[in-house]
Amino acid sequence: MIPEKMLGAEGAHVVNTWNSYLKITQNQEILIPAGGMKTTEANLKENHRILMTLGSREVQGFHSMGTGFLISGTAVFVDQGNELDETKQKFPWARAVLKVHPQSIIQTL
Repeated sequence: MIPEKMLGAEGAHVVNTWNSYLKITQNQEILIPAGGMKTTEANLKENHRILMTLGSREVQGFHSMGTGFLISGTAVFVDQGNELDETKQKFPWARAVLKVHPQSIIQTL
């Protein structure tokens, strides 16, 4: 169940991206190129708290290869500066960067 304080105006909002797009910074932030994500951006202006899930078949899980994580934290869209410039070098279509500040990471698989 999603805590009510983490819902958007219209309820839960979900957006997908490829895990290969993610970059983990030295500060343990997660940078995600954003081409669309307009609803996500609008929701974050109202409430910067997020829940995010990630999965990978290439990481050892509890019982076999493949694992997942539930990340809670805060996020902001960055539409100028070095983080966007560096992201656009690899993903020229990015209009912004979704910058996630994890507060809790729980392995789920």
